[in-house]
Order: sequence, then structure tokens, then C-alpha cells
Amino acid sequence: MSDPLSMRVVMWMELRLIQGWVAPPPCHTHDGLATTPDEDQAFEDGDDICIHIMRLYANPQEKADCEENHSPSVWRNPFPELRPIP
Repeated sequence: MSDPLSMRVVMWMELRLIQGWVAPPPCHTHDGLATTPDEDQAFEDGDDICIHIMRLYANPQEKADCEENHSPSVWRNPFPELRPIP
């Protein structure tokens, strides 16, 4: 990994995983959504639960493609000033 920004992301993820602050990034498509038994029950009971997911982009083009294809990736972004990638 020669890109210094990518290395910082990997180091950040590793540190947060070790500290228990974030979950490992399973694949939503193949592994499903990680939930607690209480969340499963709430959903079954008809509650409108929200579970926030952070996608890790492989590169700026993938980010741009996802944002164009999925508008909530843009309008749910609480940090619009961080949106542009140089």
C-alpha cells in the first residue's frame, strides 16, 4: 500500500478494531446486517429501527459512483465539507 492516505485509513481501522470502538467490516450483501437480539425483536414487532452503516470505498471513483447511484449517501452525510476528494 503505497498511498499514504490509504495507510492512514488502515491504521485507523486497526486501532479502532483493537480498542473495540468499531466492528469488523462484514459484507452486507453476503453476510447480512449485524444486529442484536433486541434489535431483531424490535424489527419483528414493527419498530422502525435505524442501524447506521459506514461503507469503505476502494478509491475516489467508487465513492463518486456510489453517491451518484444512492442519493442517501449524499443527503445523509453529516459532514458535507468533507465530501470532496481531491
